[in-house]
Amino acid sequence: MEYLEMCTRKNMLSVATGAGAIYLLYKTIRAGLNSPSLSLEPVSIARLAIEPGNFAVKDSGELRKLLVSLSQKQDDYAKSMILHSITRCVYLLESEASACTYEDIRLVASALDDKDKGIKIQALNALKAFAGIRKFKIKIQEFVPKILELVTTIWDTELHIAGLRLLNGLPLPDHTHPLLRRMIPSLMEILQTGSTLTQVQVLKLLSNLAQKEDLLYDIMNCQVHSDFLNLFHASLPGNLLYEMLVFVEKLSEGRLTPQYQSVHWEYNELSLHEALFGEDSRLADRLLSLIIHPEEEVQIQACKVILSLQLCKEEEAKCSRQHVECSYFDEDDNP
Repeated sequence: MEYLEMCTRKNMLSVATGAGAIYLLYKTIRAGLNSPSLSLEPVSIARLAIEPGNFAVKDSGELRKLLVSLSQKQDDYAKSMILHSITRCVYLLESEASACTYEDIRLVASALDDKDKGIKIQALNALKAFAGIRKFKIKIQEFVPKILELVTTIWDTELHIAGLRLLNGLPLPDHTHPLLRRMIPSLMEILQTGSTLTQVQVLKLLSNLAQKEDLLYDIMNCQVHSDFLNLFHASLPGNLLYEMLVFVEKLSEGRLTPQYQSVHWEYNELSLHEALFGEDSRLADRLLSLIIHPEEEVQIQACKVILSLQLCKEEEAKCSRQHVECSYFDEDDNP
């Protein structure tokens, strides 16, 4: 009985602690938003903890105040801080965020054209927060061309991560495919030279694009570095290896579709297809080393890729036999 009571008190304490942490986080943000624009100092959570307050955060008006401030002329630092606060408010004040309008989204997106790189990043983060609300997803799709332009023309890790996270949270309609096709070489370069976090995000995007029938060949024929298979080295972070394996699985599945097999494709010698699926590819050796990877998620995904590659080989052999049989009958028909 004593043990039961002790567990009950412990559970109640955990709930109270969690609720208290959320409350303190809200009060921290609110205090920061209410502070004078020229005094952007960190707010003490300890001080907020003892201030009297109301836990009700509904219709506080904080998000609307921030959007009004954003529409006014601000210096770069203030504008960046306002966008950062908008991002936090959207996540914390869902009812107020849902009440925003398309004009509000357009206002935030206009910061993507700012000359300051930090403001662009904060705008991307704010749009990512709004993209979590269903009714805004379609509206934010309008800015996909601008987001892609930023990601593929500005070489900055933080901007890459913010832009790619946003793209990965949006549906990519068919009319964006021609633009995406032109951006594939740049995305592949980011994959091969970016930071681990950037690589993970760009792989998620490429895995999505690999499932688009009209983009698959462009990805397959994209030129890659000679050491591309180093991205499968067992010493790399598990989350990166997992996303690499998912990407290869999507490519392999695409090769098996009747639509893709109905065309005789030709690939560049330095293409991704040759690096992964060509006769001289060493991918199989890399996959074997990943079967014994310490992380189970990587092991399972490596096995999936091996099975997918085996299916491709069997399908290719089947097609070759059919081609030989057709040639044989064609010869018999000729006098």
